[in-house]
Amino acid sequence: MKLQSNTILITGGASGIGLELAGRLLEKGNTVIIAGRDREKLDKAKAQYPKLHAFSCDVTDPAAIAELYNNVTAQFPDLNVLINNAGQMRKINLLANELVDINSEIATNLSGPVRMVNQFLPHLLKRPASAIMNVSSALAFVPFAISPVYGATKAGIHSYTQSLRAQLKNTSVQVFELAPPLTKTTLVDAFGPNDMKGSVPMETSKLIDHVIAAMERDQLEIRPGQSNLLKLMSRLAPNFIFKQLSKSVDAMLADSGK
Repeated sequence: MKLQSNTILITGGASGIGLELAGRLLEKGNTVIIAGRDREKLDKAKAQYPKLHAFSCDVTDPAAIAELYNNVTAQFPDLNVLINNAGQMRKINLLANELVDINSEIATNLSGPVRMVNQFLPHLLKRPASAIMNVSSALAFVPFAISPVYGATKAGIHSYTQSLRAQLKNTSVQVFELAPPLTKTTLVDAFGPNDMKGSVPMETSKLIDHVIAAMERDQLEIRPGQSNLLKLMSRLAPNFIFKQLSKSVDAMLADSGK
């Protein structure tokens, strides 16, 4: 895929992986639009990268997605790339049964991208060369027991993306999946050293190096660093790798007195 002269929309683009990717794509001569829920973060992103275009949107709200579609396609009719990056990750003790919004990760991480694709696909199909990239996770391949809903949503988006790619194989739309490993972003701020068991997060800039190179060589499933290892281990020794990633459950349960 040529990563120049595209018009690209990135959800969750005001921070972390989304913002780093937005900046890099701007440098390569693309028009980049970011969307997010937090207006303050969007304004800070624009201050950092003045050429960015920013729209407020909550991807858990179908009406907000429809409004985003109308606004973006009206102002940027050449839009040809959609990157579904918005995400939420929480540490959840299922025994505590204390979260009223237990489904919020499903709404953001799974329903959100599915609705975004459904809304924008007719437009993308009209472009001579277009792409969708869904951001899953290394945890799409192996469950991370202290973050059970997050892992389930990422496994879901991995499966959905495979099916989407199969259905769009005879169209102008390429379908990419990015499965980041543990990455140094605010997404994991709620997790402590005992949760990560000494895992070293990848620098966001290094992750984006992998993403750009992979997209340019049409590598449709992008699994940098530990992501590739986890997918391999999920096939060769699934019980072993799951047990390794589940060790942090004992500490979580001990902290809660369960």
